[in-house]
Amino acid sequence: LKVWDLKRGRLLRTIQAHTASVTGVALTPDGRAVSASLDGTLKVWGLKSGRELRILTGHEGAVTGVAVTPDGRNVVSSSYDMTLKIWDIERGEEVRTLDGHEGRVAGVAVTPDGQRAVSASWDSTLRVWDLNSGQELNVLRGHTGWVNGVAVTPDGLRAVSASNDKTLKVWDLEGRDLP
Repeated sequence: LKVWDLKRGRLLRTIQAHTASVTGVALTPDGRAVSASLDGTLKVWGLKSGRELRILTGHEGAVTGVAVTPDGRNVVSSSYDMTLKIWDIERGEEVRTLDGHEGRVAGVAVTPDGQRAVSASWDSTLRVWDLNSGQELNVLRGHTGWVNGVAVTPDGLRAVSASNDKTLKVWDLEGRDLP
């Protein structure tokens, strides 16, 4: 991981983070970083100190993505083990596993209200999850190739997915017509 001063364009710190490639990073509101790695772990870091604060283990495959809820209390991870996991960042414990994809899960995004997550999978779908109950709310179908990444708009109404089918797709998460 590299920590940068964006104003000055200067490298502040390099953190030797994992034993395999680092596949994602997310920041908490209080200044910590959570990294995801092909080594199957997530790690929580103090950005100022560069110290490892916690290791999150439990996936049975490479961890491909990570998102932090807006309140900074939970982390959602995606994995090649075809699951997502919700973690309590303070306790370093798994809260629940989200299971339903039929292929590797390549990415995850959390809605701005912290209530839902959207996952991207190599099964060519996206799935919308309720983070409080762990329930699958919707399956979004339309890609013809692996779905490699997903982002949610700042208003939480839409998601945008990226796929090996060479397309981006815009999804309505609220059942409304797109403008």
